[in-house]
This record gives sequence, C-alpha cells and structure tokens, in this order.
Amino acid sequence: MIIKGNFLYTPSIDEMVVKEQAYLLIENGKVKAFYDTLPEEYRQEKVIDYGEAIIIPAFNDVHIHAPQLINRGVGFDKELLPWLETYTFPVEAKYKDVAFAEKAYKLFLNRLWAVGTMRFSAFATLHKDATWRFMELAEQSGLSGYIGKVNMDRNLPDILIEDTEQSLADTEELIIRSREELKEFSYILTPRFVPATTEKLMQGLGDLGEKYNLPVQSHLSENRSEIAWVKELHPSIEDYTRVYEAYGLMRSNRTIMAHAIWLSDKEKDFLKEKGVMLAHCAQSNADLSSGVMPLRKNLERGLRCCIASDIAGSHTPDMNRHVAASIELSKVNWLSHPEEKALQLPEALYLATKQSGSFFGKVGSFEEGYDFDALVIETDEMDGLLPRTPFEKLEQYIYDGNDRNILARYCKGKFVAKPFA
Repeated sequence: MIIKGNFLYTPSIDEMVVKEQAYLLIENGKVKAFYDTLPEEYRQEKVIDYGEAIIIPAFNDVHIHAPQLINRGVGFDKELLPWLETYTFPVEAKYKDVAFAEKAYKLFLNRLWAVGTMRFSAFATLHKDATWRFMELAEQSGLSGYIGKVNMDRNLPDILIEDTEQSLADTEELIIRSREELKEFSYILTPRFVPATTEKLMQGLGDLGEKYNLPVQSHLSENRSEIAWVKELHPSIEDYTRVYEAYGLMRSNRTIMAHAIWLSDKEKDFLKEKGVMLAHCAQSNADLSSGVMPLRKNLERGLRCCIASDIAGSHTPDMNRHVAASIELSKVNWLSHPEEKALQLPEALYLATKQSGSFFGKVGSFEEGYDFDALVIETDEMDGLLPRTPFEKLEQYIYDGNDRNILARYCKGKFVAKPFA
C-alpha cells in the first residue's frame, strides 16, 4: 500500500518529523519507507492520495474503564472515593446483565474508533460473561489491545465483592480462552486497586502473571485519602508501590500504573528500575481534584510516562483532548513550579502515540518496521480562510478538533471502518 500526504510523527520526545507531500510505502501492515518521489518500480502501483490532509500516528490509550464511558461527565463535584461509591460502582453492577453489557460495549468501541484510539488497555468489570462478550466484540472491531476482568474482593458494596477463589478461577478461564480464540486482543491482569483486593487475591493474581507471563494494570497513588487507606491496610509494607511488588504485581516492563501523583523518591527509583508505564491522566486528576503529576520531573528522572484518558474519571475519551489537557495542566503547574518546564505539543503527542504505543510493541510512529496505525485528519472545515502549515493543522486538531475531522483510520496497515452500525 502506498499513501501520499503530509505526515507528522515523533521518533523521540525531543524530535518531531514533518514530511510534506511524501509517499509512504507500507508492506505487510508495517512502515517500509518514505519517498519524496516514487521510485520507478512503484509508479504503476495505486496511490491513496490524501491531498493536504495531515497524517499522524493513531492514539493509544493505556488506561481506560470501558464500562464507565456511559458515566462520563457525571459527579465531578466529588473527590475520588465518594465518586466511586456514588457513581462508578452502581453503574458497573449493571454489567451483570450481558445484554446490557453488549449494548454498552458496542457504544464504547464505536466511540474509541470515532475519536481515533486504535489501541487501548481497558478495565472491564468483575463479571466473567460480560467481560468475555466485550473481548469478542473488541476482536471484531478492527482495533487492538488488552482487556482485563476487574478483580476485587473487599471494601466494596456487596453486589461487587467477589469470592476470592471464584475471582481467580474466572480470571484463569478468561486467560486461557482469550489465548485460544483471540488474535487482536490479549488478557491483562486487572486488580482494581489495593484497597479492593485482599492479600490472597493479589498473590493469586501475581501467581497467574508468572504462570502465563501476563501484563498487569492498576492504580497507584491517585489520591491522598487512598494512600492513607493503603497504609492502614498494609502497615508493615513500606509504601503503596511496594504493596503491589510484594504480591508479584509489578512485572518488569509489563505493568501499567495509572495516576502516580503522590510518589516518594524511593518509589520513583523503584518504578524506573522496573520499567513501569505510568499513565498520566491530567483531565481526570483535575476533574476529581486528585492533584498534578510532576510530569516534567518524572520524565527528566527517566520514568516511563505516557498520556491516557481514565474514562470516566475524565469527561471524554478523545485523546486529542487529553494531549491538550496535559499541556494545559503542565502550564498551570509551571506557574507555581517554574523549575518544571511546561510540556510542548510535540512532547505531548509523543507521550500519546509512540510512548504509549511501546506497551503494545513497535507502535505509534512512522519509523521503518513500525505497525502502520494512523489517523488522516483535515481541519479546513473549521477555518479554510487562511493557509495552514501541517503543524498548524495539527495544533488546531489537538485543541479544537473532533471525530468529524478524522477522514480515515488505520490499524496494523488495515483501513478500519466503524465497528458496529
């Protein structure tokens, strides 16, 4: 496949590449080479010409609660723990009904497709049958990524507390079934967070991670009240991070921890050593009054940080909005912490594409050998009265664009149509 257009991508956090009116050769779903002029051997091939549109790597969202999309934008006058009790948990209880779950998950997959998120790592609910149906639907969608059944067996409403042994048995059943029947989606261990999981459950999940070599996703140091609660539950363990490690749930280079706002220096050093992906959820952290991750300091320290949505802790799944929110929050943070330079747009794009994509493999860039995951974007409908450079079009899309500006979506070199009518 050969595509012509204006390509923008970030090979590193310090570099943005802009290739205007270039030809991109894609072979077996992977980026092969760029050309300013097509070589003779390809001149008889069909070229998909996107004119003056810009083409960027598709977004990857490594922290998203799929069942909560229907709850977006509700209850943000509350902080994290009361918000969970009032809104999140009652909605998730409804997913016991597989018919309800199927309708909601189709809406979720359609929405992620619409906003250009081609890969994601999602929390489902504790319900085995509904989670499996979600995995089946995701497999049909043309998207790719990880899904996990949430595990939780304490400190929750009775309707959402699992029997520990059954939780582990259901998890292992889903692991085996997904390996046998799915190609585009894989299983990720998903303890909700430490206050909701007993020692026995966490250890059992850690054992499954070792047995099947699985990735892990959970929450870490999002809210000060949550951190104090973890200390009450595990007084003999040094800190929140070490609780996960004590039960085998900090798997090297295979773990996503969301938020990570209130970390000690010791925790940061440990997370760097383990190669843990820290999902920065700026919009959610503002919506729920959780705090501000010191993103610049973390990046300078060598921590593996990316940008994610945390629906429905945030109010939209649109990753361009989360790129913008991350930049904006970093500017507010800079005003009171001038030593922490504000995030620039190319840096934020990198964190939402190549950096987050690294959790899935060679994803999120147009470098040779990378999967061709891409969005074709045209912003002229918003203005059109002034000439815009490709970078200016990117800026307008990040700050003011929406799904109507996305002309085409690709995942692994395949054009992806709307998943469900």
